[in-house]
Amino acid sequence: MPLYICPTPIGNLKDITLRVIETLQSVDYILAEDTRVTHVLLNKYEIKTPLKSFHSYSNKRVLENIIDDLKEGKSIALVTDAGTPCISDPGYEIVKRCVEEGIHFEALPGPNAVLPAIILSGFPPDRFFFYGFLKRSEGKTKKTLEAFKDFEYPVIIYESPYRVVKVLSIINEVLPDRYIAVVREISKIHESVVRGSVKEVLDYFENNPPKGEIVIVLGGKGMKI
Repeated sequence: MPLYICPTPIGNLKDITLRVIETLQSVDYILAEDTRVTHVLLNKYEIKTPLKSFHSYSNKRVLENIIDDLKEGKSIALVTDAGTPCISDPGYEIVKRCVEEGIHFEALPGPNAVLPAIILSGFPPDRFFFYGFLKRSEGKTKKTLEAFKDFEYPVIIYESPYRVVKVLSIINEVLPDRYIAVVREISKIHESVVRGSVKEVLDYFENNPPKGEIVIVLGGKGMKI
C-alpha cells in the first residue's frame, strides 16, 4: 500500500477535500507534525485512525520504521499542521526515502498558502517564484534578496509574524524600489492584505505589529500594485 500525502486546512477546517477525509479514515495510521493540532481536525470529522508523530526532531530510526511499515504493506497518510506536507516541512524526508526505495506514494491535491497568497497580492499570477522561509541570519537574508534584484516576477516568502518588521526593513534596504503585499491569516476570520511600496508596508507594520500566519509577496522588477 502507498504513502498518501494529504493536505489539510490552513485555517478554515471546512477547506478539506472528500478524498483526503476518506484517505485519513482508511489508512493504517496517520503521521502528524504535531498530533495535538491534527487531533482537532480528526475530531471535527470523527476520524478514529491512530496518530503517530513525525517532525523535524524525529530521529533516523523513526524514519526507517516508517519505511519498513510501507515495505510491509501498511498504508500511511502524511499530514502537516496546515497545508500541503513537504512544502517547507520535514515530510520531504519521507518522500525522499520512498523515492530511494522505490516505494509508491501519492500526492493528493488540496490547501496551501502559496496560491491564495499570489492571487490576493494583486500581482500577475501567471509566473512566480516560491522561496519559502528566509535564513535567520541578516547577512544571508540580504544575499538572498540581492539575488532577486533582476527577477521580473513575484517572489513568495513565508515568514514568522515576529520577524516581519525586521525582514521588511532588510527588503527596504536591499530592494527599496519594490512593491509588496503582506498576506495574513489566509482563510481565517481575520484574513487581511496590506499592499504598497516596501516603505509604506514597513511603516504600517511598525505601527500595527502583525499576528498570525504571514506570507510576503515581493513584486518583480518594475511591478506595481
